[in-house]
Amino acid sequence: MRQPVHAEPLAPADWRPRADAHQARADALTAAHRARKANRERHPVDDFLYDYYGIKPSLLRRWHPGVGVALAATDDGPAEHAGWRWYRADANGAVTLDVEAFLADRADPVAYIRELLAATAARPAHTGCFGMHEWAMVYRQDDTRRRHTLPLRLGREGTDAVVEQHPLRCTHFDAFRFFTPEAVPRNREPLSRETQVASEQPGCLHANMDCLKWALKLGPLVPGDLLLDCFELARDIRTLDMQASPYDVSSLGEHAVAVETPEGKAEYVRRQRDYATRSNELRRRLLDVCDLARASE
Repeated sequence: MRQPVHAEPLAPADWRPRADAHQARADALTAAHRARKANRERHPVDDFLYDYYGIKPSLLRRWHPGVGVALAATDDGPAEHAGWRWYRADANGAVTLDVEAFLADRADPVAYIRELLAATAARPAHTGCFGMHEWAMVYRQDDTRRRHTLPLRLGREGTDAVVEQHPLRCTHFDAFRFFTPEAVPRNREPLSRETQVASEQPGCLHANMDCLKWALKLGPLVPGDLLLDCFELARDIRTLDMQASPYDVSSLGEHAVAVETPEGKAEYVRRQRDYATRSNELRRRLLDVCDLARASE
């Protein structure tokens, strides 16, 4: 099988600095989380990415050159990737991802991810939800059952009133599935895993955070810089997600984006549009990865 590698493998003088820079960037991005974990402290904004997506700092730190890139051997032998799953070394010690072996194990997920990313990127961004998904997750819920220990900024009655004054227009199933039973019928349309490809759109904060999920599932196909770009976007979006939520985030040093007010709605939409642009650029790059891998079959 032919793989779309460079005519010449990257020399160690080229790929080693890339690997080192990636590890340094990953360490900087995860430093606060690692420090908190060492002290057994929790952070309701940042820790979400690690908990929900099952991320470990060591996973982000591991540098993959990406599909189609070969790494020339060093004076000490092949790159360490030679011992990693789905990689192989040729007779000269150059290491590359064995795309055929990867797709033998993951062809169906890759096809689904590509379909979902392409469908999402092709749609216009909807900006009329105003982050009500987080409010719907606590609507008429007993305070002891909330996912976060942070207090509600407007209290229980004030929070419920905001939900009742705003139409719920969630398009993301993995947010919708956490709605309280009372909030579910208030959504504009029912959502399911089967409708995900047909409903996701780039104005959705959670769909855009999920670029990180898809990059993780594509694994070694994805070059390290793209994975960390997805992580950074997800972290930025998570901040807005909680700022616009019903929770009081002032104790975390964050200001509230009060989406129940015209000013808060305007800020939310402005940042939402920026994230839609950024996420679609990441989707384009992830689609390129999928297409390059499939062309190697």
